[in-house]
Amino acid sequence: MSDTPDAAATGFDFDHVPETEQSFENALAKARDGHRLTVDDGVELLTTGTDHDGIDPVRKERVLEAADHRRADVVGDDVTFVANLNNNVTTACDTGCQFCNFKDRASAFETDAPDDHGGFTKTPAESRQAVADALELGISEVCSVSGLHPAFALDSEHRELLEAASDPEQVNYRPPSAYTTSPGTYVDQIRAMSVDGVHVHSMTPEEAYHARRGTDWSYETVYRRLRDAGLDSAPGTAAEILVDEVREVICPGKMDTEAWLDAMEGAMAAGLPVTATIMYGHVENEMHRVMHLKRVRDLQDRTGGITEFVPLSFIHEQTPLYEHGLVSGGATDAEDELMIAVSRLFLDNIENVQTSWVKFGDEKSLKTLSCGANDFMGTLLSEEITKRAGGDYGEFRSVADYVDMVTAIGRRPVERSTDYERRRPLTDDPPYGPGLGPRADGTPMLDRRTPTPGDD
Repeated sequence: MSDTPDAAATGFDFDHVPETEQSFENALAKARDGHRLTVDDGVELLTTGTDHDGIDPVRKERVLEAADHRRADVVGDDVTFVANLNNNVTTACDTGCQFCNFKDRASAFETDAPDDHGGFTKTPAESRQAVADALELGISEVCSVSGLHPAFALDSEHRELLEAASDPEQVNYRPPSAYTTSPGTYVDQIRAMSVDGVHVHSMTPEEAYHARRGTDWSYETVYRRLRDAGLDSAPGTAAEILVDEVREVICPGKMDTEAWLDAMEGAMAAGLPVTATIMYGHVENEMHRVMHLKRVRDLQDRTGGITEFVPLSFIHEQTPLYEHGLVSGGATDAEDELMIAVSRLFLDNIENVQTSWVKFGDEKSLKTLSCGANDFMGTLLSEEITKRAGGDYGEFRSVADYVDMVTAIGRRPVERSTDYERRRPLTDDPPYGPGLGPRADGTPMLDRRTPTPGDD
């Protein structure tokens, strides 16, 4: 068993617990031979055996080794990354997720409220300027994930429907005039961020749920309108743990598991590639984690549209779960390594597994590249969500940083596009800069928030 707070420790009486009839040795043999794993197999590998307590360090290394071999067989030794910008539109959100410190109560943004909440809302024009500025640095992708601002609507038609509702606040809607700054509509924001052919990666399932509230529209309809506005792919975040007994604890105001899966299928039916995530290391146990992997794998079996899987380790320090005493910490280093490894071994139909220098820091994230991961995130330029939760590993990595880190472990760094269709190995001599963005020309990417020597 792991050191993650279990049901007994946290007071939650979960129906699903990490107990199996399988053995660790049998599960590992199946993984090594490339056989499709069952949920019980995954639990045995993730716990290093349910026949004893704690993670066995010797068994753990055997799981990591199997995952590293599988990674090499599936995608080779290249380590990919994307030159991108995070452009989060607003922190206004009333969903109340217990693991999140990114949000600010939407009432704090109202015209008559004191302007001391520390959050932000960007207009479409401001989003466009942020993307235009980042394009000068050579980015090829803008990633946008935001709070569920009550003034947000999908488009003008959706706004008319929300305003005509008998009780708009019952569908979490207030007009833009109630707020100091209007975010516009989702279509406005997507269109604004579609600058010079940059890849727009936005609209999580939860945002799509918000963009159809008060209507009978399908998710496919919502995503088609967004695609027409310039959306190129959708992030499969808001997944957290795809087991409802866990969601009822950590995010009771969010969509349930089936709604998340429906939204993802709708995005792919609209012709958009998607990613998928897991956010682990809080109140869930290993059975929940592997059940989540099974639901993602089943979704990929049905659709084939998931380009990468992203394990997200819970950052606990400044979150309600931690402040209310529901968790005492996040995942251990061993759990993080095993989550990467078992994701690689279990998800036999998803090529790319990402690791996170934002969550893990440089040294640990580099180690996970030998635990099954092959993708190393992006340059980001700004990262608010993890930072607000207590993460302290920074918000920016240059292309040169990637070259230094990846070559230090004897692997080849490769700049990629969001959909992995375009790849640019970085094998030449420095200077190193991005080359796949609409305005990229290989010029070194610098973090402009940090003054260079000699600046006033």
